Amino acid sequence: MSDGIAPSEWVFIRGLVRESAHWDEFPEAFTCAVPGARVRLVDLPGNGRHWQRASPLSIREMMEAVRAELGANTGIPRYLLAISLGGMVALEWIACHPGEIAGAVLINSSLSSLSPLYRRLNWRAWPAVVGVVLQGDVAARERSILRLTSRSAAGDSRRVEARVQAYRRHPIRRANVFRQLWAAARYRPPSAAPAAPVLLLNSLGDRLVSPECSVAIARHWRLPLKTHPDAGHDLPLDDPEWVIGSVVAWLDARGHR
Repeated sequence: MSDGIAPSEWVFIRGLVRESAHWDEFPEAFTCAVPGARVRLVDLPGNGRHWQRASPLSIREMMEAVRAELGANTGIPRYLLAISLGGMVALEWIACHPGEIAGAVLINSSLSSLSPLYRRLNWRAWPAVVGVVLQGDVAARERSILRLTSRSAAGDSRRVEARVQAYRRHPIRRANVFRQLWAAARYRPPSAAPAAPVLLLNSLGDRLVSPECSVAIARHWRLPLKTHPDAGHDLPLDDPEWVIGSVVAWLDARGHR
């Protein structure tokens, strides 16, 4: 790279029954703003391009599937940026193959070993989550999901339509919803702190996962945590500039450039 900027690979991992299309314009904005970044989007088994596959019943199997799809490192540092359940996949990757990951950014994630169920899936959201699973109308379901995960995107017809089209390309199997929930509920990370640097981001306006879950992770492993004052669970959707700025500041502090 010119100007002394080191290239890096960034693997983006979505959460529960979400796919790479749900990053919207975030990957492009990230690539433009983060010096040297090359973004790669992946889908967990059962989601997106892999919608016809059965979701594994363990986080480790999900991680190994993503790892196998990406192949070996390309000779440049590999970072992970993951949201919610994707954060568990990122932590498992670091735990099992620490030499492969240069660092990770985990957004609104949670761990069953550190937080109770009523915080990992906010008890106030349970009726809405059940309604989403049972809803037959695709547009109504995607609008409900956005209402749960975003501060304002549910009122954006363009966002809703984009998700309807994504679902029509890659429909979500109901069995995979429960398989992914089961894997997340059973996941227990190693007791030792991650061997790679980790930045935690959370949102005080998260209606799906309590922001206390990220606080618990940060406290347990003494990891840096940055908190958005009002964004929802899908922080890259609600405030992409804030996420990117937080990542750039973290990289700069670690002498990435």
